[in-house]
Amino acid sequence: MTEVSSPRRTDDGPPRPGGWTRFVTARPRLSLFAALVLTVLAVLAGGGVAERLGSGGWEDPAAESTYATRALEREFPGSQPNLLLLVDAGSASVDDPAVAAEADRLADRLAAEKGVAGVGSYWQSGSPSLRAEDGHEALIAARITGEEKAAQETLERIAPALRGTHGPVEVRIGGMLAVRHEMQTIIQEDLTRAELIALPVTLVLLVMVFGSAVAALLPLGIGIVAILGTNALLRGLTEFTDVSVFALNLTTALGLGLAIDYALFIVRRFREELATGAAPVTAVGVTLRTAGRTVLFSALTVAVSLAAMMLFPQYFLRSFAYAGIAVVLLAAAAALILLPAALVLLGHRVNALDVRRLFRRGRSPEPADAEKGRAEAGAAWGRTASLVMRRAPFFALGTTAVLLLLGLPFLGVKFGTADDRQLPSSAESHVVQQHIRDGFPGSPGGGLEVLAEGRATEAEYADYKQRVAALPGVLRVEGPLVRGDAAYFTVLPEGEAVDEPAQRLVDGLRAVDAPFDTAVTGTAAVLVDSKDALAERLPWALACIAVVTLLLVFLLTGSVLIPVQAVVLNALSLTAMFGAVVWVFQDGHLSDLLGFTTTGSIETTLPVLMFCVAFGLSMDYGVFLLSRIKEEHDRTGDHDEAVRHGLQRTGGLITAAAVILAVVMVAIGTSRVTNTKMLGLGIALAVLMDAMVVRSLLVPAVMRLTGRATWWAPAPLRRLHARFGLGEGEEPAAAPGAGGTREHGAGGGEQEGESARDTVAARG
Repeated sequence: MTEVSSPRRTDDGPPRPGGWTRFVTARPRLSLFAALVLTVLAVLAGGGVAERLGSGGWEDPAAESTYATRALEREFPGSQPNLLLLVDAGSASVDDPAVAAEADRLADRLAAEKGVAGVGSYWQSGSPSLRAEDGHEALIAARITGEEKAAQETLERIAPALRGTHGPVEVRIGGMLAVRHEMQTIIQEDLTRAELIALPVTLVLLVMVFGSAVAALLPLGIGIVAILGTNALLRGLTEFTDVSVFALNLTTALGLGLAIDYALFIVRRFREELATGAAPVTAVGVTLRTAGRTVLFSALTVAVSLAAMMLFPQYFLRSFAYAGIAVVLLAAAAALILLPAALVLLGHRVNALDVRRLFRRGRSPEPADAEKGRAEAGAAWGRTASLVMRRAPFFALGTTAVLLLLGLPFLGVKFGTADDRQLPSSAESHVVQQHIRDGFPGSPGGGLEVLAEGRATEAEYADYKQRVAALPGVLRVEGPLVRGDAAYFTVLPEGEAVDEPAQRLVDGLRAVDAPFDTAVTGTAAVLVDSKDALAERLPWALACIAVVTLLLVFLLTGSVLIPVQAVVLNALSLTAMFGAVVWVFQDGHLSDLLGFTTTGSIETTLPVLMFCVAFGLSMDYGVFLLSRIKEEHDRTGDHDEAVRHGLQRTGGLITAAAVILAVVMVAIGTSRVTNTKMLGLGIALAVLMDAMVVRSLLVPAVMRLTGRATWWAPAPLRRLHARFGLGEGEEPAAAPGAGGTREHGAGGGEQEGESARDTVAARG
């Protein structure tokens, strides 16, 4: 693999910068100016991106339910209402002549609107499913035609004139289209609030980590560049494919989180090099060769995890792949190109504006104080690693048991679909749908539709209807409505539109023999087909993530066992997240505190999304730790000392990065939309568990148990790694046993040829 940078030593002077270092630092001012111009262009190109994003995407485009939905919309627009007007007569009855007359006027007005079809109402059809059981409310149903964006525009145009008081009635707007429109609006508002929360808090945390305000601003700047660039790319993608509005949340979270992670490691390593007396350009070269390589590897592993979502047919998941890959690669590119240019220009001024002097009561800042503080912090992590390795079986088994225990609630997971209860209870469309659930018989607007294609007689239709009505869980069958060689039936389930009996009813309907071709759609049918599509593609996605991760970690370490450990421990770190998702969001614990309405299920695509994102972030921290362990093991050949040293040098930094990323995710989790709240809070928990439990306790314990075998690889693979592998650090001095054949003591760090950087790294 091509090296990021390769400083070369001459016989008569300090190391000369390698090719990549020369490229990114030759004209630093020009590089930063070009970045500024591109960022401004990204702001212009990405403006208004949220308005072009969709709020659906949970269905499989190739599924039976999708085919039936499109056919019904074409042949029978009224069969698939996506707009419901809840007409409230107050204390009067909906059968009152004045109420009926006003409702008819509203229905006629709605039918006259361009882009509206299939208008029907209780007053026209007399259907009991459209009348509330108390007789004070009834429904007008319609379908706004066109693709998602066009339908949203039509709703925005007609809703103001329909909503509100009309004579003796009060009208509120609901239906799936209204739910999605309101969800999109709330997500945009919440995202702005999340950014206003995350940015200042992140800046404060970065100042606490670095001490220097200048150093703290660098990661934040890289994150902003990554976010703005990704918004521009998403805006371009909307010209060719559907993109979910939910992807904006991931853009903000990963843009800030990963850019800050990458910049943290690069700036930290650069400051270490400056502390050894290296010139800024030399320090940048060593930094790119070490931390820069790790950032590159980390970005690849995260991008692979996110790319796996492109294997699924739902554009909701594919959107996160588009946004995630773009923001990860942009964050890495900015960290490896723009950040080194800025560091060269800043030089020792990267340590300027030390805010810690405000707390020293007028005492001048001493460089030794900062070095001493870092050494003490590193020593604490070193002692933690030593303690864990002395009691390795206890920590390995105990930590694994706790993580598995925390994941137990996920065994009771129930999958559902996103509906109005994702919204705040005060949202208009949520209020309408709740009135329908509580006060109307059956599931108006949420029934199942059966499309029948092919010529049939009235007797054949009647016989089929009778057999459908006899299925368990059927409340009533309406229809058929016949047009040419096509017809459709409406089947109302006894319970809710997407509960388990309704999903079983879908399978039952599809199993009923008929003298014509049938296709079933409706909310429950879409859910069943979505679950089937996910189950079919999930093994391939997991295999893709596992295989590529194994390969990348092997290229980094040259070991056969470490990649397997990385995959297994990363997966184990996610158990707490999945257990908490079910315990909190499905079962409803803490719902009052967190402010959401529980549905008794988890949206089907969310666990897949959360796994891909959290696994990638977990690998991000794993690569940072393993690269430092590998560097020390190559230098000394001492396995235990390498593990201790790796945790000592990276434990505090990984924890700081995890806390900052968790802050960003919690800010996303303040959203009023339940799925976004679940995504933000769940991944925040996963990141903290990975950094503070898995990396701090489980990894050193397991590596101590595997001992020298940790670094073993068969001869063919060793030769493969020697040729194509990507190591980190300076060319190591010849250490006997490096590679795992023999172990050595810490005295290996005194070998001839050891760089000043390694001397500093051995402190603490």
